[in-house]
Amino acid sequence: MQSYEERLTAPRSWWVIAGLIGVACALMLLPLGTLPMLGGLIGGAALSAVAVSAYGSVRIRVVGDSLIAGDARIPVSALGQARALDAEEAVAWRTHKADTRAFMLLRSYVPTAVRVEITDPADPTPYAYLSTREPERLVAALAAVRA
Repeated sequence: MQSYEERLTAPRSWWVIAGLIGVACALMLLPLGTLPMLGGLIGGAALSAVAVSAYGSVRIRVVGDSLIAGDARIPVSALGQARALDAEEAVAWRTHKADTRAFMLLRSYVPTAVRVEITDPADPTPYAYLSTREPERLVAALAAVRA
């Protein structure tokens, strides 16, 4: 049973920038002729789009008894209290309050986050910071799995 899933997609403006990178590549190759210019347009836009898509493909899921955030898979039994962070608190926890040992799934274009304590004594990671657009829903999903 899957109780929570979110994909942290890149904002629309990043896709526009990817298209503009293709235009810039085309303009650089314009002196070489029409065919190289079209190749630069297609190639530059395609490579930029792949980069934006890869960066925006990270997912956060609560599946079974695990929290899956990006490449990390954390059993819910190793998690402590989860706390939803508003935009101001999220900025504080990713800057001056941040611990260098923490697991951070950070996306700067997502203003809110969840901070989940990690209680496993064998793990030196104090907490997981997860950027999410729906922090209350993620906290509720973790509480439901824990109960």
